[in-house]
Amino acid sequence: MGGFEEKCGEKRSKGSRESKEVSKNLWLAPNPSKRWGEIFFLMYTPLVFTLCLGIIVPYKLYETFTELEYLILGLVSAVPCFLVPLVLVGKADSGKCLKDRYWVKANLWIVIFSYVGNYFWTHYFFTVLGASYTFPSWRMNNVPHTTFLLTHVCFLFYHMVSNMTLRGLRHSVSGLPKSVQLIFEAAWILALSYFIAFLETLAIANFPYYDFVDRDLMYKVGSLFYAIYFLVSFPMFARIDEKDSNSWDLPRITVDALGAAMLVTIILDLWRIFLGPIIPMSESRQCTAPGLAWFHNPESSMPNRSA
Repeated sequence: MGGFEEKCGEKRSKGSRESKEVSKNLWLAPNPSKRWGEIFFLMYTPLVFTLCLGIIVPYKLYETFTELEYLILGLVSAVPCFLVPLVLVGKADSGKCLKDRYWVKANLWIVIFSYVGNYFWTHYFFTVLGASYTFPSWRMNNVPHTTFLLTHVCFLFYHMVSNMTLRGLRHSVSGLPKSVQLIFEAAWILALSYFIAFLETLAIANFPYYDFVDRDLMYKVGSLFYAIYFLVSFPMFARIDEKDSNSWDLPRITVDALGAAMLVTIILDLWRIFLGPIIPMSESRQCTAPGLAWFHNPESSMPNRSA
């Protein structure tokens, strides 16, 4: 009995030491499962960026791609986000049910948010920002299946970066008044959101089959429009399992992601109604990609090619 108590005491002591060590690190999550998940996604997702932006685009391999190759690229990029953690189980997750592991929760949240983003918000890019996809692809609602898959990988990376930088910022300003902390946090979320939106737009500039009517305007103003996604999602996503004592279940994850998606939809539509397209209407009508039904101008003769 005494030996068992000693072993338990050693485990508690070891866990306490590990917790203290993590608490000293301003970037890592105190929750072990979340910490492992963030590190995994931050290690894996850059491999996809290297494949797409470091190999396929510079060497113009996409010129030989058909619908099948584009779909395979998306699957090869996104599927490991789900399969690798199943095979390489982190120490923090070894004793947890699948539904309690952070990587499952993060994937579910991003799947919902990015699905809504592709299915609905891409049409704001068509009609408000003057964007169009012209590469061969199988589509759903006129949005290439490949973009659904690649967006999942990109958004995982963006939100892991946001999680870690927000955590570091909160630790750094924890001694300041609450109102000042909120100002710092809001300013950082705005800056990071715009930076990521701008950087993504710039990074795919050499891919000729994702085009804009006015690319310069897209960089400057369109990036702000795109940043709205992250202005909402970054602070909401960061709340998941941030406290070890407050574990989120999958229904809560689902409702939270849908709530974030609805808020983004409202803001984007307010932009569409009150600010309108960033390009002249006559040019926006020349876009090859039609918008959703409620975007159509009665005078427009663009056919609906939604699949």
